[in-house]
Amino acid sequence: MMSQIRSWFGGWWRGGAAVVEPATQRDAARLAQLHGASFHRGWGEAEFETMLSERNTLVHRLRQGRKIIGFAVSRLAADEAEILSIAVAADQRGRGLSHNLLLTHLGHLAGRGVRTIFLEVEENNQPARRLYERAGFAVVGRRERYYREANGEQLNALLMRRDLS
Repeated sequence: MMSQIRSWFGGWWRGGAAVVEPATQRDAARLAQLHGASFHRGWGEAEFETMLSERNTLVHRLRQGRKIIGFAVSRLAADEAEILSIAVAADQRGRGLSHNLLLTHLGHLAGRGVRTIFLEVEENNQPARRLYERAGFAVVGRRERYYREANGEQLNALLMRRDLS
C-alpha cells in the first residue's frame, strides 16, 4: 500500500503520466516553441495555426500535467500519410516518450484509414532513426542534400516507409 502511495505521489509530483491527445489552436505557440528548439528551421506559430485548422492534417500533443512537452504532425492524402515532424522537449528525451507518442499517432492515422506512412529523417540523426526503425519503418530511398544546417552544410535525408495494413 505504501509503495502505491509513493508511486502515485511521485507521478503527481513530476506532473503525472504523459498523455497523447489532439492538439488545439491554443497550443500553436507552444508547438512552435518546441519545434524551434528541436530543429534548425523552426515553424512559426502561424504555420501551426494553419496546420491545426486543415482537415488533412493530424496534430497530437504530448502533455504532462498542464505542460505540453512534445507533438507529432502528419499530413493525410487518400490512404497515405506523411509524418511532417515529431519533437519532444530536450529535458524529456530518453524516457521512451517519443516512442509512445509515435505509436499513438500511428494508431490514430490507422483509424482514419491510412495504410502507408512516409517520412524523411536526416541520415546522421541516429536517435530519430532508431525511433522510426523500432516503430517498424524501413528505409526506401535517399534524398541528397535535403536538409540545410545553420552553417550552410547540406545533409542527406533517408525516406522511410511503414505499412499499417
